[in-house]
Amino acid sequence: MTAALTHTEQPAPAAAPAGTGAGRSWAAVFTLAGFEARRLLLRVPMLLALSLYVTWIGWRTLRPSDDYPVLQDADRATQSGPLLVGLAVLLCVNQAALRSRRRDTERHFAVLALSPWRRTVAHALSVVPLGLFTAVAVTVQFTWEAVKSGAVGRGSPAELLTGPLTVLLFGAVGVLLARLASSAVAAPLLVVVFLLLFVAGAFPFAGRETGAAWLMPVVTTSGVHPVPSGLLGRPAAWHALYLAGLALTVVLLAVLVAGGRSRTVQVAFAGALTLAVLGGVVQTGGVTAATTAARARASLTPEKDQTCVRRGPTQYCAFPEWMPRVGDWARIADQVRALAGGGAQGRELLVRQRVEARYGLDDDAALAPSTRPGQVTVGTSWGGNRVPEFSTAVAGVLVAGDEKAAGELCDGRMVTVMWLSLGRQPDPEGALRHVRLDDSLTGSAIVLSRTEPLTMTAGQTKVVRALLHRPFYGVVARVKAHWAELTTPGVTTARVAELLGVPGSVGADRCGE
Repeated sequence: MTAALTHTEQPAPAAAPAGTGAGRSWAAVFTLAGFEARRLLLRVPMLLALSLYVTWIGWRTLRPSDDYPVLQDADRATQSGPLLVGLAVLLCVNQAALRSRRRDTERHFAVLALSPWRRTVAHALSVVPLGLFTAVAVTVQFTWEAVKSGAVGRGSPAELLTGPLTVLLFGAVGVLLARLASSAVAAPLLVVVFLLLFVAGAFPFAGRETGAAWLMPVVTTSGVHPVPSGLLGRPAAWHALYLAGLALTVVLLAVLVAGGRSRTVQVAFAGALTLAVLGGVVQTGGVTAATTAARARASLTPEKDQTCVRRGPTQYCAFPEWMPRVGDWARIADQVRALAGGGAQGRELLVRQRVEARYGLDDDAALAPSTRPGQVTVGTSWGGNRVPEFSTAVAGVLVAGDEKAAGELCDGRMVTVMWLSLGRQPDPEGALRHVRLDDSLTGSAIVLSRTEPLTMTAGQTKVVRALLHRPFYGVVARVKAHWAELTTPGVTTARVAELLGVPGSVGADRCGE
């Protein structure tokens, strides 16, 4: 009786405290996501990938030859490095999501508040810190280029988003793969397939700027020579929308596969899929007619798009984004002029920037030499080898009259051209080596040019090197004193060497050899 009374007088169970249920479940999701994010960052493949990524950024940004970046190329240069991080994320997050199956602890999760689909969400959220880290790294890399005094052009925020979105997409694929296949080798196999398709160039549309190429995470259509940002024609904003929609679609598909089939998840999945399809379809539409027309106009009639300024007897015409470079061009042109003699110092020159964009962004064909007297072509790249290339172009026009005639030089005037080009360089012999196709300092060679290349014989190379080792002002005096004969068509290299005080045999002027 007493026992029965005691039993009946026991107090009723306390009411469940506020904040339980869905609220606590989501709190647990975020807690698990934070735990998995820390574990993800400490995985050996992840640490290795992040270390290589940071090293890659430092190597790219600290190169001396990169003092004159073009920002519409610099933003795209941030996209390749995150691929390595993304592949490591795919592998590591897949292994994390399969951990319970691999260690046979899946049955223990049945007693926890987190259902399988919520754990799937937690694994997907664990990738977000790595996406944010990539975004910071991309920002630092681009900002480092943008603050350089020689930077020109403008970057695209949409292009900068590609790297972080790629990392998030790869993480989502790793989570989905864990829900579709319990095998631990599925993710490594997928990484190998991606490397074959993208890195090894097996993807049939790799390197193209239209069509199915844009279905890949990164589209590398960076040419050898930069072009104005208005000629790129890259659907960067649509591609960013495509990547974001695809990443969200893959995550929500993984949640659906894991059992999260609520109305909210289904509607969100449909919305994300719509964004991915919309971005994917629009971005594959190809280069627009307006961009094609702009490319043709900039290639054939650049004067319609350019701004011109005069510095002394030289007029400089360039695309608006390159106008800050005029000072560098003027400095080199003035140095070459100062070494010339006769009327060359006051001769009118027109330095015009030229591009060839009619055949795509990756075209590397030489520009046709101009036949207009006094016109000098300058490209869109600067620094490194481009400096002696430009000084040689200026010297060639001062000596021969126009670019076409300079490209056909096959006599002793080539010695005068190369000495004018190299005489004021900080490292004349180094500049001579770099402006020659084979990087040689002896024998005959092709001299690089943005238009048709020039040719040096072995004898001309010998004379030029001898002049570079002689007292500078003594050579200047001889060049000015004998300018008329040094620039006379048909003058032999032997005669030029004699006039400039270089002894020894130089052989005949046989440019064909």
